[in-house]
Amino acid sequence: MVDVYQRRGAPGNEAAEGMEARDQGTALASPHGRLAAFGHQLIEVHIWLREELAALREDLDSGARPRELRAHCLTFCSALDRHHTGEDGGAFPELAERFPELRPVLDELRRDHRLVDDSLRRLQELVEGESDPVEVRRELDSLAALMETHFVYEENRIVSALNTLDVPDWDRSRPDFLINEEGTP
Repeated sequence: MVDVYQRRGAPGNEAAEGMEARDQGTALASPHGRLAAFGHQLIEVHIWLREELAALREDLDSGARPRELRAHCLTFCSALDRHHTGEDGGAFPELAERFPELRPVLDELRRDHRLVDDSLRRLQELVEGESDPVEVRRELDSLAALMETHFVYEENRIVSALNTLDVPDWDRSRPDFLINEEGTP
């Protein structure tokens, strides 16, 4: 997993031209008049997922009962899985079509998703098996580090591109990668 952390800040990992900045504060209106800042919405989902992981860690630290911990873990793991599945099946294909120069970045983000999936699977097994809280905490800490590097990298590399997209289907129904709670945009 060291390569995940090393590549994030390594020189030579510049974003595709025009995609490197977060484009904070810019809101683009779609032809339909809807705010089309999908990248900014992505950041909001990432903030929510970070908060949910922090709450899960707090539950563990406070000695939450195993049943409560399992329920919170299931909710968090499902939300993170839905987010990444939505990116892989919706956002990334749209970005790859519109910005072919981002394809290597998108491939790297998909690899990260597999690493996160592996960590989520281990975490669920630990929580279901009522494992030692120290082991659970170690996996949560590993997941938190992986998520943070992944989110920062993703935000720095694709938010500006997402903000330029106008996807009519996303106007009618919020895509899964932009849902931040149980079905709530």
